[in-house]
Order: sequence, then structure tokens, then C-alpha cells
Amino acid sequence: MTLKQDKVKENIKNAAANFLGKESNRTSLITVTDANISKDMKKATLFISVLPESGEEDALNFVKRKRSDLRDYLKKNLEMRIIPFLDFELDMGEKNRQRIDELSSDL
Repeated sequence: MTLKQDKVKENIKNAAANFLGKESNRTSLITVTDANISKDMKKATLFISVLPESGEEDALNFVKRKRSDLRDYLKKNLEMRIIPFLDFELDMGEKNRQRIDELSSDL
């Protein structure tokens, strides 16, 4: 990943976290844990974790519904010529890490 891609990734990740913090209804905690951006910077995938886990599906549907509002927010708050198409996925790496921590604390 180039330095420019890394900066864009971090900017999008931080701006998305701010946006979701303002827009969420506080029934679950949505955290942006990571982001991937394509080489041409036209597509970005944001990885989220949700607490409690029972709200994951609703939270994923919520962020996907707010995708166009988030793009508008990015246009206003980031100095970028091209705002990438955004997609969201649950961060399974974080979920697996939490499960490992849980199992190791049981020992």
C-alpha cells in the first residue's frame, strides 16, 4: 500500500467513525476497526465491530442504509477529488480475537 493510499484509508476510517458516532441510535456500539481501499481508490471496505453481538445484523443494515449520507459527509469533510464507493463488513478478525481471549481466560 502506498503512502497516499494509507493516508486516504486512515482519513476515511476516522471520518466514518465520527459519522457513525453522530448518526447511530445508541442501541448498539458500532466501531470502525479497519478499512481497505483499492489501488485505484475507487472502492473502500470499512470493517466494523458491534456490541452487543445480537445487534450485528441490524447495525450492518443501518450502516448500509446510511452509505450515501456517509459519502456526502466525506465530500464535505475530506479534501479528496474522488470519494470511493463504500462497502461495509463485520470484522471477523476482531470477533475471533475476542473469542480467543474469552477461551484463554476460562483456563
